[in-house]
Amino acid sequence: MGLFSSAPKTVRVDTSATALRVDAGGGKPWSLWSDGLGVLAIRALQIMIVVAIAAAIIVGIQQVTVVTIPLVLALIFASAFAPVMTWLRRHGVPSLVATLMALLAILVILGAVSWLIVWAVRDQWDTLYAQAEAGFQDLLAWGRTLPFDIDHDQIDEWIAQLQSFVTSAQFGSSAIAGVSAVANFVTGLVLMVVMLFFFLKDGPQMWAFLLRPFRGENYERAVRIGDKTVQTLGSYVRGTATVAAVDAVGILIGLLILQVPLAIPLAVLVFLLAFIPIVGATLAGILAALVALVANGWVIALLVVGVVVLVNQLEGNLLQPVLMGRSMKLHAFVVLVALTIGTVLSGIVGAVLAVPITAVAWGIVQVWDGPHTPARWARPKHREDAAATRARTADAPVA
Repeated sequence: MGLFSSAPKTVRVDTSATALRVDAGGGKPWSLWSDGLGVLAIRALQIMIVVAIAAAIIVGIQQVTVVTIPLVLALIFASAFAPVMTWLRRHGVPSLVATLMALLAILVILGAVSWLIVWAVRDQWDTLYAQAEAGFQDLLAWGRTLPFDIDHDQIDEWIAQLQSFVTSAQFGSSAIAGVSAVANFVTGLVLMVVMLFFFLKDGPQMWAFLLRPFRGENYERAVRIGDKTVQTLGSYVRGTATVAAVDAVGILIGLLILQVPLAIPLAVLVFLLAFIPIVGATLAGILAALVALVANGWVIALLVVGVVVLVNQLEGNLLQPVLMGRSMKLHAFVVLVALTIGTVLSGIVGAVLAVPITAVAWGIVQVWDGPHTPARWARPKHREDAAATRARTADAPVA
């Protein structure tokens, strides 16, 4: 007997699929964890651990959104321009020159869109302000003709409170917070441009460096995941941008024909909101109808609603099945849940990024076990497999 030895213990291990018993020194058997309740408790503990890790990751990401959001946006833009970079490199363009060309094209597009919005708003702001004030007065006059009484003193009090808020210190603090938000936006924009430059120039080398720890089947799976991520993000952005551009042009033509003010900014807004599925088109239509209602009256507003509905129907029935069918194989319910979660976690940016991230996750599942082989749990059940399963169940002896 050694100094730290104790009485010998009998250990019996049953490695069968139905039981696991370890008896040590007369303690309670570990087989309590092998029955139905024990398995349920283990699974519940595993789920709690996974949820806790996911929550910790989400909280950590939210603390550094100035870095994470530019990183994701840079990855999305780089994925969208990946075919362009591949074509330029294939035709002998040096990597640095190709990167500068692609980056310059992105910056020119973003700058042109921003300048167009600012120019149109500044050019038509005085007219829109006068029309909005006249429309508000007409609305008040119409309210006085209603058969039920409206407390006009209360309305005047609300207007006075709004005016006092604009001239108060609280509004000034809100303005300071807005300046801080603008500073964060500029910081994130600069960081995104820098990250995008490196993704475009050295993206393949950076990904190859990250794959160094993987070997064999894990390496092949990681390569498939990377290729599928770039393909899904690029297809989603290019398809959505094409659909959004068609929507914006169609609605712009309708607004110009109806002589609705701020037609160009509203069309640009339609283009941007199209990147939020389901909800974006509705919001764009409501805003366009409100501007038409204030500036042109309810008849033109109804015509604007008709134009928006017509364009959305053409998009949903013709463009999306052709352009988005391969890149977005997500059910509308999944899209709605992803939008809700993304909006709750990160606001508008989360709503924009939720659907492509969900599409990437589902794309990874589709290539988990092979280029065209989904993960085992995600494979569709064939009729013969279901029939064989029912036959085995029927022939199984009853305990």
